[in-house]
Amino acid sequence: MGRTSKKTLTCTALAVTAAAVAGGLGTDPRSSWYHRLRKPSWQPPRQAYGLVWTPLYATIAYASARALSLGDERSRPALRRALAANLALNAAWPPLFFKARSPRIALAELVALNASNVLLTRRFLRQDRAAGLLLLPYTGWTLFATALNASIARRNPPEKA
Repeated sequence: MGRTSKKTLTCTALAVTAAAVAGGLGTDPRSSWYHRLRKPSWQPPRQAYGLVWTPLYATIAYASARALSLGDERSRPALRRALAANLALNAAWPPLFFKARSPRIALAELVALNASNVLLTRRFLRQDRAAGLLLLPYTGWTLFATALNASIARRNPPEKA
């Protein structure tokens, strides 16, 4: 593990797991509302999401532990705040999309998550190049999710109350 502290990795793994669980609790791809949505033909099958998110979350935890372990005392608080904000945004999308049934609000939230990903990646790159590079697949996946969410929002007019 090199200079990455086991304690730091445990903390980042717990934080990432909390975000994943919170997001998972807000996800309901079996709902009748979701099934009625018009979706693009290029949407991945439901099983793909777990296959993608599991290694992404593991990578986020490890990259975060690397950056925090290699950061100096002055940079660590800002890194922790940036990571916490990113994980909060990550966990917020599923309930906005599935529970609030609002692809448009979820899309706006994804734009904020993408900005957070860029900032987090830049911070990590400054601390440890490998940590920053490890976040690139996460950033790429959320950009794909943004395109998918935008396509769904475009194909489905807002529901009337």
